[in-house]
Amino acid sequence: MRRVVVTGLGAVTPFGAGIKPYWAGLAGGACAIRPLTLIDAGGFRCRIAAEVPGATGGSPRRSRADRLALGAALEALEDAGLTAADRADTALVTGAVGGGMLEAEAWYWARARGERPPGWAAALRAILPGSHAETLGHRLGLGGPRHTVVTACSSGAVALAEAADLIADGVVDVALAGGVDAMTRMCFMGFNALKLLDPEPCRPFDRDRRGMSIGEGAAFVVLETAERARARGVRVYAELAGHGMTTDAFHVTAPEPEGDGMVRAMRAALAAAGESAAAVGYVNAHGTATSQNDRIEARAIARVFGEGRLLVSSIKSMIGHTMAAAGGLEAVATILTLTEALIPPTATLVTPDPEVAFDCVPGVAREAAVECAISNSFGFGGQNVTLLFRHAAS
Repeated sequence: MRRVVVTGLGAVTPFGAGIKPYWAGLAGGACAIRPLTLIDAGGFRCRIAAEVPGATGGSPRRSRADRLALGAALEALEDAGLTAADRADTALVTGAVGGGMLEAEAWYWARARGERPPGWAAALRAILPGSHAETLGHRLGLGGPRHTVVTACSSGAVALAEAADLIADGVVDVALAGGVDAMTRMCFMGFNALKLLDPEPCRPFDRDRRGMSIGEGAAFVVLETAERARARGVRVYAELAGHGMTTDAFHVTAPEPEGDGMVRAMRAALAAAGESAAAVGYVNAHGTATSQNDRIEARAIARVFGEGRLLVSSIKSMIGHTMAAAGGLEAVATILTLTEALIPPTATLVTPDPEVAFDCVPGVAREAAVECAISNSFGFGGQNVTLLFRHAAS
């Protein structure tokens, strides 16, 4: 099996376009969850979300999600220094759920009012999640294997895991992988109807949490063999040393009460990387700020790593739950945690839940050099993914 390393990072987030504002926001403990503007939130219990500010670039004929993905993917490719020739054989794995639903929803409501909105054909062509991979592949000249992963909120993390497998197994030498999701009425209204959204910015692992905050964005990374990166003489951020993927097969939305699927995913990642639990110093938690998810994930982490030693935080306290983009954005945050020796905080945590047996880094980032870190992503249907990153050997 060939070693897989990260050589390029790209992100478009509620802090703006680019890795620099993303990390500055996380490191500063800033909260980007604000009043919602993309859709009419009148009459809803929750009226806030973490939106990407300003223009997202690209053709206005493309969906908002396509444009978010293009911005993040292009930054990652340029960061890795991939030429047009390199891209001709580069694989693409995209995690997605919403597709171009925001535009399709707007088209539907306009038609319901008896209007004939402009650009309707483009809006309908972009509705499927697979449209992002087609857009990226065509626009960026990516000629290797290409596919889309749809596994609810773990989609972005699964994309990285599957891309790593393509490289480790010798199918390709380099891949672009990540996730994207834009705000949609269906998502926002659905979680409101379920009363799972907090009217204030979410508070993961807080005793008084009241639910999630919704966000949007995109994050992509360039993965390649360690040998290829060394030959190119490029910067290596970290090694994607192992991953674990499991399914609870328990309930359509609820995780298994003892976190068995989560435990198996974390242990599989450790085994694949050849690391002991003691080697891991930080967990970037799924941490949605729902009581059920936080406590079950904390219970699962304790079963794998023991209580008290680890630093654990949730960046959803700053950028909300970005759905299919979450696994990619949180993987990038975990990689930067290693390179910058700084743990991003759970920014809105005030009163720690006594049932969570870890230091969840409340309020302010923490300086801490760790050798290995994991990123957890869990989706509806019990889709559990753990990615393990470590410093790359020289």
